Amino acid sequence: MPMYKPNSYRNVKLDVGVGGQVLDLETAVKDGVLDGVGGGVLVSAGVAEKLDLKKMIEELESIEVPSVFICPISLDPMEDPVTLCTGQTYERSNILKWFSLGHCTCPTTMQELWDDTVTPNRTMQHLIYSWFSQKFLVMKKKSEDVQGRALELLENLKKVKGQARVQTLKELRQVVAAHSTARKAVLDNGGTALVSSLLGPFTTHAVGSEAVGILVNLDIDFASKSNLRQPAKISLMVDMLNEGSIETKINVTRLMEMLMEGSDFENENLSSLSLLVGLLRLVKDKRHPNGLLAGLGLLKSICSHESVRGSVVSIGTVPPLVELLPSLNSECLELALYILEVLSSIPEGRLALKGCASTIPNVVKLLMRVSEACMQLALSILWAVCMLAPEECTALAVEAGLAAKLLLVIQSGCNPELKQQSVELLKLCSLNYTSTIVISECKLTRTIQ
Repeated sequence: MPMYKPNSYRNVKLDVGVGGQVLDLETAVKDGVLDGVGGGVLVSAGVAEKLDLKKMIEELESIEVPSVFICPISLDPMEDPVTLCTGQTYERSNILKWFSLGHCTCPTTMQELWDDTVTPNRTMQHLIYSWFSQKFLVMKKKSEDVQGRALELLENLKKVKGQARVQTLKELRQVVAAHSTARKAVLDNGGTALVSSLLGPFTTHAVGSEAVGILVNLDIDFASKSNLRQPAKISLMVDMLNEGSIETKINVTRLMEMLMEGSDFENENLSSLSLLVGLLRLVKDKRHPNGLLAGLGLLKSICSHESVRGSVVSIGTVPPLVELLPSLNSECLELALYILEVLSSIPEGRLALKGCASTIPNVVKLLMRVSEACMQLALSILWAVCMLAPEECTALAVEAGLAAKLLLVIQSGCNPELKQQSVELLKLCSLNYTSTIVISECKLTRTIQ
């Protein structure tokens, strides 16, 4: 029986699939696989530290890895490559698992193995380690450069004014948005307080826009949030929500939603007509649909405060939201339905929903076509509207196909609460609409029972 003979160090065959590839250290360097880098040592405070391959692979997860370094079984980079008698190379743990399942073949070529010995491929391991070391060290250096630049920009902010301040903030915003290490550097060095201090009654929109763009990318602590809730700062944000660019409006909306988390805004800030009108304008703006999700998110947070719901209804929020329902994606749809369901809990909201001709048909169409959470919200809205004017609204609902949809919900595998909601609504329809369009009395009674 022929025996497997390991290749020499200078010409190691690293096959991956059909048509293997021959690599050695010189070829790898020449072809740019290693870019001329050999070792994997990180020097920190004068101490040489050998890099851990597993850690480097995890850190560089998003980078494109040469195919010769990928195990054909797991499609992950190899840490302990071994070669079979067929010349194919695999990660040791993966090929041993393959053998443990009773296979006696090479996974890539499906050749029957004449020798099941696995031979450590030290050259391949060295190539992999050297390549990842080089990429890791480059990333580390870049990360340190980014941190240094972020700290330099923070120092500059303390000195510059006018257009120079705007330019410094703009560069800091770009760095913070792109690099997690820059965000950490800003947070650890008092950057949140420094940037927040630039917002006030006399701040220009140019400065305010860049400052808000930085803050939305940071994990703001409780003290910083309290500082940002000052009336003068909120007033500036509301002005920018109404008059800024679309990017500024979205950033302001996201920041205000962050400020509302885990605390009570002052009611006068929440019920500010300027805030609500600017927010509704952002939601309705069809030219910039990317503002819709941010706008609905903040509107949901605002509507969770009962005292503000009347103001939300008074600015005409209900009709445009109802008209948007058929075109929304699942994430936006759930937010919009939540807002409408919350507004239906007050008399003004129910009247606004009833007064909108599209409410019943648009909401009925959603049943059995959306998630259970959305269906639950939709049924609550329909119940609120139908209870307001049973004869008129149940007739419209049945004509829109509600009865058939409710029967489908009751007979489906939906949760019991959803089924109970459907039963109650179906009962309301049967009591207030006697047309044969609903369903025969006998069949309806059996279904409800």
